[in-house]
Amino acid sequence: ALVPIAPRSVLRRQIERAAAAGFVAMGATELEFFVFQESYDSAREKHYHDLRTFGAYIEDYHLLQGGKVEGLLGPIRAHLHDSGIPVEFSKGEWGAGQEEINIRYCDLLTMGDRTVVFKQMAKEIAIQQGLALTFMAKWDEHHAGSSMHLHMSLWDANGGHNMFAGDGAPAGGLPVAASDTFRWVAGGMMAHARELTLFFAPTVNSYKRFRAESFAPTAITWGYDNRTTGFRIVGHGDGLRLECRIPGADANPYLAQAALLAAALDGIERRIEPPPLFGGNAYVLSDVPRVPRSLPEAIAAFEGSDLARTAFGEDVVEHYLHFARTEQRKADEVVTCWERARYFE
Repeated sequence: ALVPIAPRSVLRRQIERAAAAGFVAMGATELEFFVFQESYDSAREKHYHDLRTFGAYIEDYHLLQGGKVEGLLGPIRAHLHDSGIPVEFSKGEWGAGQEEINIRYCDLLTMGDRTVVFKQMAKEIAIQQGLALTFMAKWDEHHAGSSMHLHMSLWDANGGHNMFAGDGAPAGGLPVAASDTFRWVAGGMMAHARELTLFFAPTVNSYKRFRAESFAPTAITWGYDNRTTGFRIVGHGDGLRLECRIPGADANPYLAQAALLAAALDGIERRIEPPPLFGGNAYVLSDVPRVPRSLPEAIAAFEGSDLARTAFGEDVVEHYLHFARTEQRKADEVVTCWERARYFE
């Protein structure tokens, strides 16, 4: 029998619930990571201070800097292809030394597998080249955070039609043709985002990524192609989907997708209407739900979540609460470099 608390089993259960409701959940994980001109051994010897990133300037869509790191990204793409994992593209990201590789969407369980293989493979290839890379959500306070944006849509039982797509007419004020299912899924995702953030941001470090004007969301709202909101509407027709921008690159892909799907299914079951679309800078909003600011805040929200206990089961909830509380306790015990620099003299 499968172990119920295993992340892959948690996702399987939500996929089965979706199938019982007549849906096939499709999605993709969009991963960012930093590459260093260090080995993992040299980084450890330096106590992870003064590390040299593989690049000295912001390289978002920068062709030359992307070429410099192609010696690493090329083999990663090739090994993914040879492993049966189709790659869409790779590119430089917002931070110095920050990269992104996107692999093709598929059913959620396969997508979780692809993501786990990708993260393991990328580190192994970096090791072979004497380099290091990290999927930490925020490896340094002076650099951009690394995200794992989740894209999701629900298709019919045969996988031939995206159930988000409407009949060609805008619905509920949406700037795209969308169905009632799409609206209710969006409503469920936003209604439950705070209480399920523990599965999107699992560590103490995760919450240092959520900063204003940083491409990491602070407000739980949505907009059409709006990168300041917690949720972004992307595409049209069968390509119509919702992107959840809350998860960091450190999130477990099985758990993060399970949380998003559980929220979506509850939205459909209870026909939860989403808030009005937002078209401006969501970082300035003060009257909308906020992404938890810390791990203790996320722990409290997850502990009090009726949806989490109903969808995942008591054993799963208590297992991951124990993990999160342990992480917070260990972090609270540590005397940091920042504390010594601030208080020593």
